[in-house]
Amino acid sequence: MIHSHLSSFTGLPVLPFTPGMTLPDDPSAVAWRLEVEDFDADPEEFAALVAALRAEVPADAVRALVIGEWGSAYERALPVDLLVEAAEEWTSLRAVFLADLVGEQCEISWLTQGDITPLLAAYPSLEVLWVRGGNELRLDPVRHTGLRELVFQTGGLPGSVAAAVGGCDLPALERLELWLGRQDYGGDTTRAELADVLAGTRLPALRHLAVCNAEFADRIAEAVAAAPVVRQLEVLDLSKGILTDVGAEALLAGQPLTHLRRLDLHHSFLSESARERVVAALPGVEVDLSDPQTAEVYNGREYRFTAVGE
Repeated sequence: MIHSHLSSFTGLPVLPFTPGMTLPDDPSAVAWRLEVEDFDADPEEFAALVAALRAEVPADAVRALVIGEWGSAYERALPVDLLVEAAEEWTSLRAVFLADLVGEQCEISWLTQGDITPLLAAYPSLEVLWVRGGNELRLDPVRHTGLRELVFQTGGLPGSVAAAVGGCDLPALERLELWLGRQDYGGDTTRAELADVLAGTRLPALRHLAVCNAEFADRIAEAVAAAPVVRQLEVLDLSKGILTDVGAEALLAGQPLTHLRRLDLHHSFLSESARERVVAALPGVEVDLSDPQTAEVYNGREYRFTAVGE
């Protein structure tokens, strides 16, 4: 569960927008947060908020947007079309977060997204796109030459989205995060659907790859151990999932990882001896093994969970 809102986004402090507010001296030096107060607000209320931002904040000052509650986020898709309609005005927009809601507002796996492809098409200069929530999330393969950072935070990432990311042509992308999640929350991504991402053919600039929060983390580790994209990475993140000694041994038996600057395996289910072997095998690599997990036992059966689920 995610418990706190962003205080900054892409290096800019997050400032909630309120119609009629006094603007800061430099309205381009903030990430504007758009959020209605009531979780069950009518769609017209969020539409009016977007319209007010367009009317009151100079268009060239809208550099970053953080979307919060848009009204019934648990059942109604975020109205991306409202952002698309503003594209001709917001030519300076470089970063978007869809959507910064926390568990107290709406559980991550209840968050209803939709088709985000039109957003990428409308903003060819967009550099950063974060998406939280995988329920009904859709993406078609696109070519986008501006995007440098793409993040999907989910308790269950649809395999179709993972495959679409692999099918995208993203020559400038430096950072990619895929939070795969659990099957019972829609996380049905398979190794086959990750194949294009792990090949890296359409991701020549990628330096930071997270394939994390995975229920079947050992299988992911086995695939990563032989993945061509790893050779170009500086940071590899397999954290927050159900990684066990089996997956760790697969990593160590695969291609060399000593070129990495950082290997993130925090929130994993590795034994102490496995953690020691990983560290010993990767001198000079920053290995994050914090927040070690152990299986929970109920009625003689062991249970392991990803860091982020429902």
